[in-house]
Amino acid sequence: MILSGKEILKHMGKEIIITPFDEKRINPNSYNLSLADELLVYEQDELDMKKPNPTKRIVIPEEGLLLEPNRLYLGRTNEFTRTDRYVPMLEGRSSTGRLGLFIHVTAGFGDIGFAGYWTLEIFCVQPVRIYPNVEICQIYYHDIDGEYDLYSSGKYQNNSGIQASLLYKDFE
Repeated sequence: MILSGKEILKHMGKEIIITPFDEKRINPNSYNLSLADELLVYEQDELDMKKPNPTKRIVIPEEGLLLEPNRLYLGRTNEFTRTDRYVPMLEGRSSTGRLGLFIHVTAGFGDIGFAGYWTLEIFCVQPVRIYPNVEICQIYYHDIDGEYDLYSSGKYQNNSGIQASLLYKDFE
């Protein structure tokens, strides 16, 4: 079952943490998250799962940044989120999707117990200009049945910024 916006609001500050929080961003069954003012891009065309892949940081200026098709940009939300009771899920807003802007390539599913900023895997179909602090995606919450363990991986938990892939740690 997906929580309604009213239910998200009811659990805010208790079982659901979103910081900073603005009640105006509550939707009927989700909450809009915004884009921070920086991106990471991989410096090499060929990436290796078994190694850290070098990245460079790009600042998104107030006048916007034109994204190029066929390039992966890693961004992050301005908001830190945490929940120990619900399964968080991330989706693009329909308004960004209608511009051909994907905000997650495959990683929109969160683990119960995840605490941190969401790294966004941004990809566009055609050139599109993005802006810092735009409401770019939405988080929604599923209830969970049965016993469960909280997410406890050290790879991405309690992050403080954009995180490139740490898959190489699985090979260590």
